[in-house]
Amino acid sequence: MSTTQTPPVLAAELAEAWADIQRYHPELPDLAAPESLIGESSSACGHELSFERLLHEAVHGIAAARGIRDTSRAGRYHNRRFLAIAEEMGLDHPEEPHPSSGFSLVTLTSEAKRRYRPTIERLQRALKAHTAATSADTARSFRGPAARHGSSGGGVRVKAVCDCGRNVRVVPSVLAQAPIVCGGCGKPFRIPEIVGAAAS
Repeated sequence: MSTTQTPPVLAAELAEAWADIQRYHPELPDLAAPESLIGESSSACGHELSFERLLHEAVHGIAAARGIRDTSRAGRYHNRRFLAIAEEMGLDHPEEPHPSSGFSLVTLTSEAKRRYRPTIERLQRALKAHTAATSADTARSFRGPAARHGSSGGGVRVKAVCDCGRNVRVVPSVLAQAPIVCGGCGKPFRIPEIVGAAAS
């Protein structure tokens, strides 16, 4: 299987897993661009791509739907409002908040693991297949800075903004692959011209 075929397959599995979360939490907005999560980890969220990470992102989706500001410090610090929604959704944070990321390092509760077991197993299989397929051709394919610098989302991240004023840090090449849509206003994030010129 080629790497050009694999991301759509994994994106479909991510969308299906998101739909499974929506069955328990109907107010969760749709996941507009699941492929934007592929190959990216989130330093603010502290997780590689997994079901746990997906559920973490769903907490942000619920917060946006409710009009709750669940982070500060440019999205890095996850506050107690984030934690309250996380607990509703089957995530726990047993320790004190981290000084810079707050309650971002949430983990699945035993109940959530039981509830989502089939979904977790299906997504793990898809992630494993994706990893095997994308690592098989590294000797003959140029994959860009993110691949050269590891799975931590290497490359220079710049600020992308949406019309409602929210912003995210993103590697420009990832944003170029597909739009990343704001959960607050539904508009795509974009890199302002000034930032884009400085990064080039």
